[in-house]
Amino acid sequence: MPGIDKLPIEETFEDSPQTRSLLSVFEEDADAISNYSQKLFQAMNRIYDAQNELSAATHLTSKLLKEYEKQRFPLCSDDEVMSSTLQHFAKVIDELSSCHAVLSTQLADAMMFPITQFKERDLKEILTLKEVFQLASDDHDMAINRYSRLSKRRDNEKVKGEVMEDVYTSRKKQHQTMMHYFLALNTLQYKKKIAILEPLLGYMQAQISFFKLGSENLTQQWEDFLTNIGTSVQNVRREMDGEVDVMQQTIQDLEQASDLLYMPDPDPSQVPVNRNLTRKAGYLNRRNKTGLVSSSWDRQYFFTQGGNLMGQARGHVAGGLVMDIDNCSVMAVDCEDRRFCFQITSFDGKKVAILQADSRKDCEEWIATINNISKRIYLSENPEEIAARVNQSALEAVTPSPSFQQRHESMRPTTQGRSRAARTSSVSSAGSETASPALSVLSLDALVAPDTPIQFDIISPVSDEYAGQAKAAGQGRTNPFGESGDTPPEESEDSILHQLFIVRFLGSMEVKNADSADVIYETMRQILAARAIHNIFRMTESHLLVTCECLKLIDPQTQVTRLRFPLSSVVVCSSHQENRRLFGFVLQTAEGRVDGRPVTVCYIFESNNDGEKICDSVGLAKQIAFHSEMDRKATEKKEEQDKAKEKQQEELSKQKQIEKDLEEQSRLIAASSRPTPPAPSADGQFLVLSKSQSEDSDAGQEGREKGESEA
Repeated sequence: MPGIDKLPIEETFEDSPQTRSLLSVFEEDADAISNYSQKLFQAMNRIYDAQNELSAATHLTSKLLKEYEKQRFPLCSDDEVMSSTLQHFAKVIDELSSCHAVLSTQLADAMMFPITQFKERDLKEILTLKEVFQLASDDHDMAINRYSRLSKRRDNEKVKGEVMEDVYTSRKKQHQTMMHYFLALNTLQYKKKIAILEPLLGYMQAQISFFKLGSENLTQQWEDFLTNIGTSVQNVRREMDGEVDVMQQTIQDLEQASDLLYMPDPDPSQVPVNRNLTRKAGYLNRRNKTGLVSSSWDRQYFFTQGGNLMGQARGHVAGGLVMDIDNCSVMAVDCEDRRFCFQITSFDGKKVAILQADSRKDCEEWIATINNISKRIYLSENPEEIAARVNQSALEAVTPSPSFQQRHESMRPTTQGRSRAARTSSVSSAGSETASPALSVLSLDALVAPDTPIQFDIISPVSDEYAGQAKAAGQGRTNPFGESGDTPPEESEDSILHQLFIVRFLGSMEVKNADSADVIYETMRQILAARAIHNIFRMTESHLLVTCECLKLIDPQTQVTRLRFPLSSVVVCSSHQENRRLFGFVLQTAEGRVDGRPVTVCYIFESNNDGEKICDSVGLAKQIAFHSEMDRKATEKKEEQDKAKEKQQEELSKQKQIEKDLEEQSRLIAASSRPTPPAPSADGQFLVLSKSQSEDSDAGQEGREKGESEA
């Protein structure tokens, strides 16, 4: 109702409908004030809470900035400039935190307290009076209703008195309550203005005081400091933008360059294999045996670290040692259920790991890398350059050279090496230390025949000679690995020398010349070059048994002899000077070709140990065999001399016996044919014999002479 700004208290006793209607308007206005005040209180409370949070946050920020110099960041070294700058900021923010704390206190006193009082005291008072007035009005209506129902016939004074007393009390209560209620509603119109304006006034005064306090604390010195920091931030931002541009360009270049690598098995012609690596890392699948037959594959991240192969599962912080790949052997293997697999065998042969790569290129690079590490190329100053030179030499090995000396400029050993090779492989006399003459003008055709095929795997031949021996021995079956059932008679089990070495067969080829160790170096070069060109990495591992009678290649799994080389057929044995793990020997067989020339074959191996030790062992075996042969010949010669002496003694004894028999016979004949001897004459002379007696005497003399001539 326009024009009405308060309730008429003097009309409360009449309680007319107009008064009640006016009261409802004021009650509606009180509800609106209550709702608006509640929203305003919530907004101001958020300001107060935010100010308290800002004060706490600035204090925490200052504390963290002070603790920056105590932090240890993994990717950032100690930066004194940054620490000093943050200390300055901490000081400023600490002062701001104090200002914010003062502002929070002022807001609590000047803004939140007035509106809270209005909300908790004045508005609740209105609600309480409203409830009391409603109860008093209901009681008054009930009392009037009872009073109106008093009967005329039954005029009971006592009841009438009670009803009248009740009407009196209820009317008085309603009137008093209504007056106080009207008073509160009228006062609310003024309190409403105060409750809205006073908190706003306190808020603005607190903010003005805060700004004044801040302006006093932030002097010109801090403004200059902040200006310098702003300039530094802009410089860092420009540097960051430049770095981001460079990284985005790098990403674009890598995306273009790596497009072919996204394929699991890229085309080798488009993505060539790098065989010069001495370090490699990537995901591989490793085979683990779960039973006698079953196995599982686990995917791990593998990387090389020096001479070790490391493995790290996803989610692990650090990697663990898988195996030592120094002096190890690596080769591609065929797995029934997987492709691109290769096998690594430790130097002692006790540890084997089968791994699977994602592509053929990755598999070949892993094999080449492990081969380079196994040769300890990584220990040199420029490992990749040396590996590239070795691979380049292998690729250039197929190009003919004008002379042997030019081809072996980097491979030919020194004079000392030649003496050592000759010492271990001489066939004229075991233990000779004379160096072979330098072959400066020896052509390639004089060592290795052109277009000579290379054998990369061991094939155990079953010759007719072994078959004939087996039949002669009466054996019913032949060993499928090419061995006869009985041990040959020259292989005595009680040999003086028994040395076992783990070797891997690289290849063999027929050669023309076996006079020096140069033929072994040339064969090594050609076999390694052929393996590199044709990507042949598989090597057959065997046990090389060196005895005084022969060299044996034994299968480490079945203990079956794959090949047997008589020690007398080994002409030359030598190791490579640069890669000491490579060694070879030349074998000259007794059988010949059509032209009658003996067949000479050079065998090349790779050992886990130093190849020179194996050559020394072969040389020692030849020395022992040579001395054994010399002792055997000396023993046979002595036995022949003893037999000749015994025979001569027997002949002399026979001759003496014959002479004795003849003398006895002559004596008997003479005794039987001689008459009684005549007595000598008186003058001392004998009588003359007759003619018959003279003939008998002559016959006896001739018999004695004949017996002597026969003797």
